[in-house]
Amino acid sequence: MSPPCPRRRLLRVPTLAGALALAACSSAPKPLPPAPPPATATPMAQGAQAIMQSASASLVSGKLELTPAAAGVRIAGTIGGLPALGRFGFHVHETGDCSAVDGSSAGGHFNPTHQPHGNAKIGAHHAGDMDNLVADAEGIAHVDTQLAGVTLGGGAMDILGRALVVHADPDDYATQPAGKSGARVACGVIKAIR
Repeated sequence: MSPPCPRRRLLRVPTLAGALALAACSSAPKPLPPAPPPATATPMAQGAQAIMQSASASLVSGKLELTPAAAGVRIAGTIGGLPALGRFGFHVHETGDCSAVDGSSAGGHFNPTHQPHGNAKIGAHHAGDMDNLVADAEGIAHVDTQLAGVTLGGGAMDILGRALVVHADPDDYATQPAGKSGARVACGVIKAIR
């Protein structure tokens, strides 16, 4: 440990040791201010789920798991209680509220870029537009799809806290604003898995 610095008021340095002590005090670097904390990005959820509950007096229900994927979000799971071998509109809706008996509280399709409704694989479409679900002979749709361009946490394309909705009819991918896909028969809020 170095000795305390002598007062600078002295005009003369009487010894070599005193001169060295003054030199050490004048050459000590000033402490740097603390570095600012690193910028933090909005945290992405590791995963989410939507418990699909029946709407419009249907018997449709199920559970879907959502996970971040390379260019969007993967949605996988099963939905049962559908008419056998049918096709059904399936979308992300803008509001995470499934409290209305007909699912209307979920609002319209998730569409932050203000595009017309369409087929997600061809041309302009809502960010929440997806392929129709297809039920097997037992009325179960095995879902495994990727929704491109969206995130699970952060930014304008975030679907966390929004709703997944299954419709009674197939989406025609053309009729505005919702593809003429009929009543909402199941609705589930997308919630992060903690």
